[in-house]
Amino acid sequence: MSPERVTIVEKIMDANDQIAALNRARFDRAGVFAVNLMASPGAGKTTLILETIHRLAPRLRIGVIEGDTAPVTIDADKVTAAGMPAVQINTGGDCHLDGMMMSRGMDQLPLESLDLVIVENVGNLICPAAFNLGTHANVLIASIPEGDDKPYKYPNIYRGLQALIVSKTDLLPYIQFNMDYFLKGVEALNPGLVHFPVAALRGDGMDAWIQWLQEQVAAKKKA
Repeated sequence: MSPERVTIVEKIMDANDQIAALNRARFDRAGVFAVNLMASPGAGKTTLILETIHRLAPRLRIGVIEGDTAPVTIDADKVTAAGMPAVQINTGGDCHLDGMMMSRGMDQLPLESLDLVIVENVGNLICPAAFNLGTHANVLIASIPEGDDKPYKYPNIYRGLQALIVSKTDLLPYIQFNMDYFLKGVEALNPGLVHFPVAALRGDGMDAWIQWLQEQVAAKKKA
């Protein structure tokens, strides 16, 4: 990478971080806990979000920001059908959300009446790791069908996490997946990272994930 390109990239990232800081301040003023949910395509992001809404809806008001590379509203429509406000962001082909896109999405949510905002980032294991959105927690979903080598192949996205969800655990009897090997790779990159093995559609492991979210939201309300 040439010196000119390095300088341009640094300026872009610095500008993004400044916008992300403003986003974080807006969440803090509203008393909202915000989660950046990342994963590869098909890992189960939308399913997890819908099951989370189902379990928390009686107690928490949840807003969702959906990031997609194409102008489709399939996932956002599912969230609104579940009774929660959702915003669809078309990245115009970009493989990630950034601070400015996040800010525009926040403008369309009733932040003052929400407790939790879940951001469904674009399905990708590389680009989203590089862009701060201003959320309080980065959470990755790693699904069993993806294989147990992902922490070794995509280390950057595992380093900046506050929680990890291992999804589709009901498929473990049918797929070669060494959980010990997988978690050893995670631990090397992010020691002590809290993780939740789940099968969202069956409900397996969801109670622990819901409890963690509730604790984060409660701590934000007290701050």
